Amino acid sequence: MTGFFLKIVFYLIAITLFVSSLGGANAQMTEKTVNLPKTIGVWTRSDSTRFIDSNNIFEYMNGAGELYLAYGFDHIEVYEYTADPEGSILVEVYVMTTSNDAFGLLSLDWGGEPVRVYSGLASSSHPSVSPSARALYGGGLLRIWADTLYARVMAYRETPASKQAVLSLGQTIAENRKMPAEPDLLKILPKAVGSVWTLKKDRIAYFRSHLVLNSLYYLSHQNILDLDHSTEAVIAPYEDLSNAGTPKRVQVLFVKYPSPARARKALETFHNAYLHEYQKQIDPGITHESINAFKIEDGWLGYALDGPFLTIVFECPNRESAKMIIKQISLNTPKKERDHEK
Repeated sequence: MTGFFLKIVFYLIAITLFVSSLGGANAQMTEKTVNLPKTIGVWTRSDSTRFIDSNNIFEYMNGAGELYLAYGFDHIEVYEYTADPEGSILVEVYVMTTSNDAFGLLSLDWGGEPVRVYSGLASSSHPSVSPSARALYGGGLLRIWADTLYARVMAYRETPASKQAVLSLGQTIAENRKMPAEPDLLKILPKAVGSVWTLKKDRIAYFRSHLVLNSLYYLSHQNILDLDHSTEAVIAPYEDLSNAGTPKRVQVLFVKYPSPARARKALETFHNAYLHEYQKQIDPGITHESINAFKIEDGWLGYALDGPFLTIVFECPNRESAKMIIKQISLNTPKKERDHEK
């Protein structure tokens, strides 16, 4: 799914949520995670706060809740500000179980204008692989990653005044929040491979579910990689800009499983489903020292298994590119962790 299409999807969801926020059941919660002001500019907040959890998320989102349940989700707090005739401002605070899960939601679309809504410094001893933005604004919608919170603040009618109000609310949400580094899993992505392939950092996405993977890069309607909340995955494209015209692009998928046995089983399932014509010719339970590559309809596909880690590259122009990219990624996998798990 392209960044543009993701933005359209998020915007449509935002409109749906605004309409559905006018009614529906409330989860049985009362403790607020954030303390928002009663008024912001000419807008006034309702005294009631809606609490949405897994029991009523589909009522609230009319079926779109899978996106959030695919991550470590706890609940949503919904606040509505109104001001006639300025239109309403909807605030949604998604309380996630980990900072990585909150980051994952932001990483699904890096589109928009990076804005600063926090005052602290990111606690990272490693250079950022993904875009450094923790808040993105566009079309009246502000999206924020603030520790274990993912927040969406949307002005139903965008004006200079509503933009200022939205950003001010974002600052309140992010205030005094910890600022952990991006997920460690992203460190396996080299910024470049050789002199040819360059990482498209504004297309990096972190996720746990095959439903999210399919929205980013469709593989199958079935969960052929055995992804769930116990797994972590990152996908990103690399581009070859050396040729004139449309640049060549490959997709890199890296998954961390709870154990080597789980990773091997997942690879076997993937191979039998995606590469069934080759299933009798290779042993899928290999390590990065022996990389498998196959010519399929849209280019070369390569994969390697290394303890609990699985690397798959798609749409490579040749076998050599697939092997080169996988070998470079294998150098970035945490050696102590993979050796301990073997």
